[in-house]
Amino acid sequence: MKTEQIIEDLKKASAQLGIEVRMGKGNFRGGRCIVGDEEIIMLNKRHLPEANLVILAESLRDLPLETVFLRPAVRSALEEVWQRHETLRVDTAEGDE
Repeated sequence: MKTEQIIEDLKKASAQLGIEVRMGKGNFRGGRCIVGDEEIIMLNKRHLPEANLVILAESLRDLPLETVFLRPAVRSALEEVWQRHETLRVDTAEGDE
């Protein structure tokens, strides 16, 4: 499955969870934030789809994704991103010792 389609499926899942995903241009990384009283996920149009997938996956990490339907390929992509980033966190933490 293409990265762009995975992102579209995750945007739909976010909407079902009540969180809007917005795309914008600028000098920012992106992620989940609160604007006014609304929680949103910002993605940067200038970033590669793979980078936006990582931002979106990390933004959704602690949300109840089991309450929304995700295709197996999308769920697998999420788990892969989470696993990759968990490994990076562990490696980084070990390097700080």
